[in-house]
Amino acid sequence: MILRGAKLANSGQAVNIRISHGKIDKITPETITDATAVQFHFDDAIVFPGLINSHDHLDFNLFPQLGNRIYKNYTEWGTYIHQQFKQEIRDVLKVPPHLRILWGVYKNLLCGVTTVVNHGKRLTINNAPLTVYEDTHDLHSAAFEKAWKLKLNNPLKKNLPVVIHTGEGTDEAASDEIDRLIYWNKLHRNLVGIHAVAMTAQQAVNFKGIVWCPQSNYFLLNKTAAIQLLKQHTSIIFGTDSTLTSNWNIWDHIAMARKTGLLTDEELYDSLNINPAKIWEVNTGELQSGKDADIVIARRKEGAVDLDAFYKVVPADLLLVMHRGNIRLFDQELLAQLTHHLKGRHFSLIKMNDAYKYIDENMDDLVKQIKLYLPGFVFPIEVIGHQIL
Repeated sequence: MILRGAKLANSGQAVNIRISHGKIDKITPETITDATAVQFHFDDAIVFPGLINSHDHLDFNLFPQLGNRIYKNYTEWGTYIHQQFKQEIRDVLKVPPHLRILWGVYKNLLCGVTTVVNHGKRLTINNAPLTVYEDTHDLHSAAFEKAWKLKLNNPLKKNLPVVIHTGEGTDEAASDEIDRLIYWNKLHRNLVGIHAVAMTAQQAVNFKGIVWCPQSNYFLLNKTAAIQLLKQHTSIIFGTDSTLTSNWNIWDHIAMARKTGLLTDEELYDSLNINPAKIWEVNTGELQSGKDADIVIARRKEGAVDLDAFYKVVPADLLLVMHRGNIRLFDQELLAQLTHHLKGRHFSLIKMNDAYKYIDENMDDLVKQIKLYLPGFVFPIEVIGHQIL
């Protein structure tokens, strides 16, 4: 397969990409001659690596945002919502976990995410259309994880990165929590901290990476981490958290992050691909030979160039989402080009805003099943129908 003519989002250079056996075989501005390969042409489009969402709770994405004021820390928020939103929580938890998880997966795919790091108990997902990364040792937090000190120093898991909510607050307790985590890391395990709103530069040197979730932070705390300082001492990677505290659409999160100015455009772009690929040690995050063919092609907004074009993308602009060489989502305007290549595959036709997309799943069935338990849930898509191409 050859993808022709799209421009690299971070440089503006038009390239041709040959894909073989699920990997990028060649990427070049030069013409690739291969009469046997299926070829697809793109005009006025940008191409970038599939996004890596480094923090989500996939089973929590049917929740509305819960909370109606600013909190000092996540423990205050957690206590409050379980007192004030009991019915809302019960309603969502009636939906079987496998349905909640599947919607969490497709929420990400609809935005061009091809790798999502799930935080929590390991999941069983068969034939997922993207990579659900779980090769981690997940601890929720010092406040909510029982026996966290013993778990942190479990020698049987010392080779796995410890992923933990820490410093999610604006008070002294949030900062002290980070100090306690550092102190009790007796095996000097690799720590990946989530949120880190209270973190100082001095504390940051003890972490392999920080997952920045600005939209969630502002919703709960009206403040986010001092990323402009932390980035000098550790790697910054990007996450959304679940819809309990944020919007379903990662592009809204990215837009908010850009407005803060805490990272440069290049640094923010890297936090969505090359940086997390290194942290999680996955073979993606870059468009280069030998990497997994996790590729997104999006329509370019008029007048936008290079990274500005990337930051103007919304889900309706996505033309093609590919995971390990498999096409998982494509715009209706590509149907004529793709029909023969995808013959026999099951896709659902959906509408997002005024755009029509085909997505690799019986979304009609998923939506109907969820609405049996949660009839009031409003999906960000309209399912037109399910078909075999």
